[in-house]
Amino acid sequence: MKGTTPAGAANEQAAAAWVRAMFGRIAPRYDFANHILSLNLDRRWRTQTVKRLRPILQRSGSRSLDLCCGTGDLLVALQANSTEAVMGSDFCHPMLTAAQAKIERHKLDCPLWEADALQLPLRDASLDLVTVAFGFRNLANYQAGLAEMLRVLRPGGAAAILEFSQPGNTPFGKLYGFYSRRVLPVIDGALSGSRDAYRYMPESIGKFPSAEELATEMRAAGFRSVEFWRMTGGTVALHIGTK
Repeated sequence: MKGTTPAGAANEQAAAAWVRAMFGRIAPRYDFANHILSLNLDRRWRTQTVKRLRPILQRSGSRSLDLCCGTGDLLVALQANSTEAVMGSDFCHPMLTAAQAKIERHKLDCPLWEADALQLPLRDASLDLVTVAFGFRNLANYQAGLAEMLRVLRPGGAAAILEFSQPGNTPFGKLYGFYSRRVLPVIDGALSGSRDAYRYMPESIGKFPSAEELATEMRAAGFRSVEFWRMTGGTVALHIGTK
């Protein structure tokens, strides 16, 4: 388990630069494409995630960060269920611009800042919750990402990773594999205006560790009580681990 490997990226720095530029290009139509291609199931995935995290979100004085927050869908859902302000960060400025507009439309108060997920400008043990939805697989170094999440969490704090997964060698898994490899790049490219960018998406999902492998890596990084839940036939998995 190393990190994302976009075509042509020779090292971690090049991979990160490619991912940042790609998300910058598709930011204006990112939500539109995601909702259509997931048949709006992305809303259900976030709802289930927030439900499991609600005890932390409603804890008085808790500090939470949505990492790789993108256009802010999970951030808004977290804030709607939190008694404290939830922060959001991303290293792609156009995504943060879209997130800020969404936060303002919902009349919420979520501090946003631009930062690399592998080098967060936060003190050690300063957060109670770190979340990342569909952004972890885009990190240039997965181990470093887990280490950074663990670093900024207080003892007893939790990390939640909502990410695409592989449903396995089942009839549904085969159908999903065909959809993600053949259909998704074409339709998503047309919707987003960047076919090359969305060719990367199914490739990144196919290369990403299985739910079991990610759980093992979280434990190896130092997380305890690591659990995961599969959704929609195993195409998505939510992992939660504590410090």
